[in-house]
Amino acid sequence: MLDRRQSLMTLLALAAGLCAGGAAQAQAGYPNGPVRFVVPYPPGGPTDLMARLLQPELQKRLGVPVVVDNKSGAGGNLGSAEVAKQAPADGQTLLLAASGPMAVNATLYRSMSFNALSDLAPVVQLSAFPLVLETHPSVNAATLKDFIAAAKGQKEPFSYASAGNGTPQHLAGELFARAAGVPLMHVPYRGAGPALNDVLGGQVKVMFDILGSSLPHIQAGKLKPIAVTSAKRSPALPNVPTMAEAGLPNFETTAWHGVAVRAGTPAPIIAKLNATFLDIFKDPAFRKKWEEIGTPVVAGTPEDFGRLVRTESVRLGRVVREAGVTAD
Repeated sequence: MLDRRQSLMTLLALAAGLCAGGAAQAQAGYPNGPVRFVVPYPPGGPTDLMARLLQPELQKRLGVPVVVDNKSGAGGNLGSAEVAKQAPADGQTLLLAASGPMAVNATLYRSMSFNALSDLAPVVQLSAFPLVLETHPSVNAATLKDFIAAAKGQKEPFSYASAGNGTPQHLAGELFARAAGVPLMHVPYRGAGPALNDVLGGQVKVMFDILGSSLPHIQAGKLKPIAVTSAKRSPALPNVPTMAEAGLPNFETTAWHGVAVRAGTPAPIIAKLNATFLDIFKDPAFRKKWEEIGTPVVAGTPEDFGRLVRTESVRLGRVVREAGVTAD
């Protein structure tokens, strides 16, 4: 009996040693070739811009080529599903994970080919873009209080433009309408560009847009900023209050992004990737460049990003269900 117990203890010790050795080897041998950075949206947008800012920094630190690969379609689902279901779980394929496919689309679409919560492993949060409630200059409202009064006094609800059903621009409007108790009419477009053009032209009077996209038009006086949706004021618009400051306590919503890999990727590889991104964000010159695109530096641990995905899946999923919107 004693010999059998000793044999079992020896086997367990060997197994533990093999696991530890395998994990160390996985980290030491990573990366073992080019890294693919999948962006689930077309070139030219803010998600693509983030990947292209990070690409040379990743390449420098990982010591291998890093290739940005745009796989757009189905609201970000196409590229996200490719990483979640087809890429090997070895960290050689990264996903620039956006809030849509990570936390909204499971409720928005009738069927999904992947589950962001179980098929993808979080690495790091990259962004928390504030949105700005902005109006065409013809709207007679300088403050949030003015805007809410004007919206309540309208015979017909104010129309607000968005980049499409379930996008951050749409959901920010839904959250605001509920919090402020005002009627708003959602007008979805095929992308933020066409929506913004119609607000600039006055065809639609209101938009909740990602700050980076609208900032040049605000600075040129073509759009009037009322309030930002982040917890703190944006350094890009220091004189524009937050929703909470302007009278809507606890109102906060951002358009966020991060990096994920396929579930099952060894923990040491995820840890190495997280450390690599944190190192990139320690560089003052890169931080400045990053903040210029309209988001603060977020970073944090894989666990931090995982918590965000889980809580936002519940919060934003509820908004989509209550609004009764679908994408198909």
